[in-house]
Amino acid sequence: MTTVAELLKQKSAEIYSVSPNHTVFDAIKLMDEYGIGALAVVSGESLAGILSERDYARKVILKGRSSKETKVKDIMTAEVFYTSPEEDINACMVVMTEHHIRHLPVLENSKLVGMISLGDVVKDIIKEQKDKIKQLEKNISWGESY
Repeated sequence: MTTVAELLKQKSAEIYSVSPNHTVFDAIKLMDEYGIGALAVVSGESLAGILSERDYARKVILKGRSSKETKVKDIMTAEVFYTSPEEDINACMVVMTEHHIRHLPVLENSKLVGMISLGDVVKDIIKEQKDKIKQLEKNISWGESY
């Protein structure tokens, strides 16, 4: 089983974040620049929340707000589900599925050390399954040679 720490080693070490006082426009611009769907919202060294494209669509566009005037703190999700580097990827998949979320911040000793996405988790689970299939095929062909 892959751990979150192992998954993070395969990704870029960059953690994209904004402060609660940034404008939503600046946050969305950053997401576009890096091709990501969510940003950690960090105040000092603490995780204050998460801002996703879904937050933007539902709390700015649908409410008729201005992204250049609205602050991140006004629309971010403050109750954030998170994981730790020691956690198993399958456990992360369960949390993400049960709570309909696509991004999990990774905290170690209350410090943000990374972010994983549903895509990262699915890709890793598929890789594990392919590896298991190869091993089973190898075992079957080895058994047939006798």
